[in-house]
Formats: sequence, structure tokens, C-alpha cells
Amino acid sequence: MKIENIQVLRGPNIWSIRRKKLIQMRLDLQEMEHRPSNEIDGFYERLEKLLPSLYSHRCSPGVPGGFFQRVIAGTWMGHVIEHIALEIQTLAGMDTGFGRTRETKTKGVYNVVFAYLEEKVGVFAAESAVRITEALIKGEDYNLDADIQQMREIRENTRLGPSTGSIVEEAIARDIPWIRLNNQSLVQLGYGKNQVRFRATMTEKTSSIAVDIASNKEETKRLLQEQAIPVAKGVTISSASAVPDAIRKVGFPLVFKPLDGNHGRGISINIKTEEEAIEAYEHAAKISRRVIVERYVTGFDFRVLVIDNKMVAAALRKPAHVTGDGRLNIQELIDLENTDPRRGYGHENVLTEITVDRDTLDLLAKKDYTLETVPEKDEVVYVKSTANLSTGGTSVDVTDHVHPQNIFICERISKIIGLDICGIDIMAQNLTEPLTDTGGVILEVNAAPGFRMHIAPSEGLPRNVAGHVIDMLYPAGKSARIPIIAITGTNGKTTTTRLIAHIVKNNGHRVGFTTSDGIYVQNNMMLKGDTTGPVSSEFILKDPTVDFAVLETARGGILRSGLGFGFCDIGVVTNIQEDHLGLSDIHSLEDLSRVKSVVLNSVKKDGWGVLNADNEYCVRIGKKAECNIAYFSRNENNPIIKSHCKKGGIAAICENGFITILKGDWKIRVQRTILIPLTFGGTVPFMIENVLAATLATFLWGFKTEDIKISLETFIPSASQTPGRMNIFEFKDFRFMIDFAHNPDGYTGIKEFLRHIDSPLKIGIIAGTGDRRDDDIRELGKISAEMFDYIILRQEKHLRGRTAENIIGLLKEGIESVDPDKQVEVVPKEVDAIKHAMSLARPGTFITALSDVVDNAIETVQDYQEQERNGLFNV
Repeated sequence: MKIENIQVLRGPNIWSIRRKKLIQMRLDLQEMEHRPSNEIDGFYERLEKLLPSLYSHRCSPGVPGGFFQRVIAGTWMGHVIEHIALEIQTLAGMDTGFGRTRETKTKGVYNVVFAYLEEKVGVFAAESAVRITEALIKGEDYNLDADIQQMREIRENTRLGPSTGSIVEEAIARDIPWIRLNNQSLVQLGYGKNQVRFRATMTEKTSSIAVDIASNKEETKRLLQEQAIPVAKGVTISSASAVPDAIRKVGFPLVFKPLDGNHGRGISINIKTEEEAIEAYEHAAKISRRVIVERYVTGFDFRVLVIDNKMVAAALRKPAHVTGDGRLNIQELIDLENTDPRRGYGHENVLTEITVDRDTLDLLAKKDYTLETVPEKDEVVYVKSTANLSTGGTSVDVTDHVHPQNIFICERISKIIGLDICGIDIMAQNLTEPLTDTGGVILEVNAAPGFRMHIAPSEGLPRNVAGHVIDMLYPAGKSARIPIIAITGTNGKTTTTRLIAHIVKNNGHRVGFTTSDGIYVQNNMMLKGDTTGPVSSEFILKDPTVDFAVLETARGGILRSGLGFGFCDIGVVTNIQEDHLGLSDIHSLEDLSRVKSVVLNSVKKDGWGVLNADNEYCVRIGKKAECNIAYFSRNENNPIIKSHCKKGGIAAICENGFITILKGDWKIRVQRTILIPLTFGGTVPFMIENVLAATLATFLWGFKTEDIKISLETFIPSASQTPGRMNIFEFKDFRFMIDFAHNPDGYTGIKEFLRHIDSPLKIGIIAGTGDRRDDDIRELGKISAEMFDYIILRQEKHLRGRTAENIIGLLKEGIESVDPDKQVEVVPKEVDAIKHAMSLARPGTFITALSDVVDNAIETVQDYQEQERNGLFNV
């Protein structure tokens, strides 16, 4: 079997709108296409032995063991691989359930689709599942445990930490979108101007001064002491020679900890001799040049969490420990403890596996124990000196038992230090009595405290502390989103996008929009190129200055990665025509409709889908939509429009020379078509459709018709406003038009326009695209022969697996099928073709370049315009 391609889908896609995180693996079964599972001796038995947990997969029978029934009856290896990929992720601690396997139009080639939680793990699972299946087919042994462990390690290296993850999960629960901004813990919640950022448990509201203070334990202690907060007595030293003096000032027993440490690293507790003290200093000095020496206060380790100056949780933390049974040694007891299903690798479970390190050995040595020592029955042996969960500690929720005075102290501490999210470490006999009565002290104040002990304590009630963070970042009434209008279709997407953005901008919004020629914020180009995929959408949604997004959304990005947003407010489908068929398993207009409908299906339920009633495929997908639908048509008598409006629906039509909004039986005329520059005096049907789509979409959003009218009048088709969309350049004796038309429907639109052009000679410069079907390329030639008197063929780019000669030959076949005597010339390079066309021009000539690279063509023609103005024009 051969993996042809693995794609990571990150947003709404052709397989599922709600399940955004999917792996799509294109798999060629090769000879296994002829060998289903029931024809491979022993395959089922080997599969069940290696992965008995697959019994839980119900598959199409819908009962436990259903998948195994399918394997016994006979199923294809793509289906088997799908289930294995899902199950090995579950075994690695990432439970997923959605999968699909579908054969493509290519015999024996399948799309194997399954859900993932961590992207890199999903890719690994796809590859691993194929390797496992091949081993099972051959009857070879396979080290499944090694793959499971590798997936765990990949997950730990790439996943969000438990604290960051809890905030993201709470945001998702509240329908707040999020974007991961790096491969660590920097996360954006919300879109555009309504975004907020946080890293781990530090937010953009967190004061840098407060973090600086909290990071300096000595400074923290001084500030707290000055405000009568009880703290442990101590000093800070920076050399081993200062240890004896510290002992005299503070007195035994002692705690040594790095000034700049975290997660319990470098800490030694209950130091009772000078020799131990020097060793403890040297251990701490490996982490920080300056070391805190404090009086060791006996009691229990508590963590209190304060968010937005309110105490929200408290936990008793216990260092990792084992309890003797009088039979097993300490190492065996640690191993037994690690079999607790609540413990896992890294952060995968509530508790973390206990590992043996220097801290463990030092603690045991102080008791004259080793790992081989067998503790007495019920004897508790601590194997870590700190209670951090990351080192195997446990936590008990005590939130409901904290004395009001202790709550007051902790909330006051958060304000003294200035932290919006504040973790306070306390050593005390309990928190049910005031610290001033029990002699309890504040040990540390932590910026970016971990949430894990609160959201998943080993005992007691879990606390949704992430909810308090979201409450702080998004108080009642504050929106996390900005409006999104998404535009898709075969032709007209870019012009419609630009016109909508123009209307939005003129209504006072700071609009960001994506097109096939670049990303723009307020008409300023940020990035140049074909920017119609999910990465470009995210670019706009990450911009903190944007308050309205208008996103051109092409098929390629949808198929590659899915949408770059969860849902939109309005989805526009301009039309669905033959283009790019035969690529990426899209072979028919039905297939293409499925891709385009992803945008329509991503519209929120109270949003609007704007569809072309003159296009049967748009109408089809509209019937299945779950959002509100509005139609547009150039034909006021379109039966879809009439039926829709009879039911009280909304539509946009062209009637009596007007662009008109229909609301049931009401007509709202917006502007005369001939007064809208983009329609070229009402002579270009497809431009009228673009105007109708944009007018309807912006009207549905809520803009006033008089404001839309002004915007329609001020949107001038030009190389700056609509690059490559019917850009006409005036010369003394001829006119030159550049357009991006590259498929039969686009060519037909140009042909309709040229019928209104009075010219003695119409010259066309055309080219094909190598990844289109032969008939599609021939069709371009046919339409060209019908609209041009003289044709120049050029082909220097976009060969995509073909030769220039092959493409030109197909174009000629199309031309000759219409007019064998048509004047045709081949000029391979576009710049030379433009110059040659100008040399053929006579007064009144109209030249049209249907260019696939509009920037080059526009720049070349503008250079000739400049030369003509300066009297230097000579072709």
C-alpha cells in the first residue's frame, strides 16, 4: 500500500462542519484492492490479538464488536486503517471517534479520514496505522507499545498545557473562537479588534511589573512584610560562604530554594546541619545565582488561587509519596503507585507518574533509606520534597473550608503584588483558622500559576477556575467576534469580495479582506498573491485593528485545510460552474457543489446564505442549508425568486433597469444599473450578478440602501480597485482590456461584453492552464473563435504537467472546430504577445488579454501608456 498524501484539516471541511480537526489520507491500496480482510489467512486473529480494544468499535452494525464483524465478513484495508488510526490515538490518551473511508474516482485509491486531537499525533497515527496493517497482513510482529509511547511524547511536546487547555476549552464552551499563535502556550481568544491574548495563565491584563515582583521572591516577601502579611523568616545569599551566617540569622530547620526557580526545582527542605545546608545551597545555585534561605515551617502545603482579585479555589497539596505494606520495597511501591489509572505520562491524566531523581534519593538518604528499603506497613514515605503535581504530587480541594480572614489576606495579596491571576503558596496547619492564629505563613506568590490541581484534584470537587478567567477577559456584554462575510463560487468571487469590502468600509468599519491577488486592511495591501485559503483568513482575524472581515474563500483552501474560521455571519455563493474539474477528486459539478457548500453550511443558523437563483447548483445547495437563504437573479421572473418572495423571502433582482431588493411583495430600488460603474453601463451580465450579490449581502447585514447606493456609485472598475477584472486602458488609436477569465464561463462573460463593443478589429491574447481537462481547454479555443477576429496564443506558465505545445494544440483544435480559417498566431511570451497585438492595431481596435498573471500584463500595458504620453510609444 502507498500513502499518496496526508492533509491536515483544521476547520469546517467537506467531511464535516462540526468536526474541524480531521486527517485526510489519500491511500493507494495497490494489490490489496483485490484482497479484503476475509481473504487474508489469520488477519482477524492477529488484529484482535494486537488490538483487542477494537472490540469497542461499533462500526455500521452499531453494536460492540461491530467492526470485528466487518473484518470477519470482509472489508477493505482503508477501512481497517481508519479504525486502527483512531484506536491507537485512544490508547495514547487521545480519545477520538469520527472516521470515514471513501473510494475516490481512481480505482483502488481511498480517502481515509479520521479525527485527531493533536495534529502531529494525527499524522503519525495515519502512518503508523498503515505500518501496523501491513505487518498484520504479512503476519509479522509489531512493536505497538513503541508507537503508543512515541505518540504520547509527541503530544506532550506539542499540546497545550493543562492550564492553557482548560481556558481554551472554556472559551470553546462559550462559543469564543481561538487561535494558537505559536507552538508553545500563546493563544488568541476572539477575532480582530475583539481579541485578547494569554500565555499559560498570564493574560494581556497581567501587569509586567507584577510579574517582575512575583518572580523576585525577596522583593515579594519584603512588600508583603511591609503590609503585615505573615511570611517565613529568611535571607537571600549568593555564595556558599554565606551559609553559616544565614544559619545563625534564621536558625534550623531550613529551606533552600532558588530565587528565580519554579516548579519546585532546586528546593531542599528540613535542613538540620551545616553540611546539609551547603549541599542544599549548591543544589539551588544550579538554578539561580541567588538562593533564598528560610525557616522551615512545619504544616501542610496549600495553594490558593485568586483571579481578578477574588479567591476562586484552594487546594491542599501533598508531595509524591508511597505507603508501605511491609512487603514491597520503595521502588516496587513507586512502580505500583504508577499503575494507578489516574496517573499518566506528562499531563495526560489527573496525576503524573512518579519518577526517581536526586530529590528522591536525598529524601530517602535522610531517613537512611534506599530504593530497596521495605517500609513498615502503613508507613508513609515521601519521595519528593515539594508538592508540585508535575513531580507526582496530589491535591485535595479545600475551597469551601477557607476561613474568611484567610480569603481576605489572599485577595489583598493579589492587589499588593498586582496580579490578575495569582497563585499563593501557604504553609499552615490548616486554612479553616486564621493564619495569624495557627502561625501559618505565605511562602510564595506565583504569576502564571498552574490550574491542574484545581480543575482535576485527586480528591474533592473540581473547580472551573478557567471560567473565572473568561469572565475577566470577556465580561458580560463584551463580544469576542467580528462580523464575517465569506464569498465563494466559481467566477466573480474577487470582484464581489472587493465590492462588499468597499461598502463595509464606506459605512465606517475598519475592514480586512482577502482576495486572489492579496490580503488588504482598509485597501492597504498587506501581502501579495493568491490569498484565498485558511491561512489568509486567519491573517485578517488575527489583526487587532480589523472590526469586519470579508473573506474570499476558494475551493483549493477548503480542500487543503478546511475553512480558516468556525462560522460566518453571511455566506455568498456567486455561482457553481465547470472549472478545476478533475483535480483533487472533484470530477463533476455535484462534487464541486459539495466543496462550495462548506461555506454555506458554516453560516450560523440566524445568519444568511446569499445564492444565485440563476444557477441550478446554487439552488440545490440552498435547499439543504440550515441558515436563512436569500437569492439574487438578473431575471425578475425567475421562478425560484417568485416562489421565495411569495413566502416572504428576501431577494435582489435586476428589474426595469434597477438593482432592486425584494422583501416579500415589497420592492426597494437601490440604483439604476447603468449608473453603477462596475456594470459598464449595464452591458456586462456577470458584473451585474456581482453587484446583486454584494448589494444583497450588505443589505442583509443591515446597511441602509442609500449608503449601499453611494458605494455602488463610487466603486470604479480599474487596475487599482479591481485588478484583472475587465481593466480597460485607453490608447490614442485603440483600447486594451485585461481580464482574469480562465474558464469557459468566464470567457462567455467576456464574449457577452464584447458584443456591445463597436470595433473593426477585435484581437484576443489567450492561454490555457495545464491542469484542466482536454475538453475544457478546447472549449476556451471555441469561445475565443466566436468573439475575436484575430487570436494570439501564448503559453509560458501554468503548464502543470503538460507541455506548452500540447496546450496550444488543444486551443487550436477548439478554434478550428468553429472557424478553420480564423487568423491565429503563436507568440509564447506574454510581454511579446502584448507588444505584437499592439503592432497589429489600427484605429478603433479592441485588444483583450485573458491573462492568468494579471500583474505582469497590467504593468506592461501601463508602461506602454506612459510611453505614449511621453511621445516614446513605438511598437
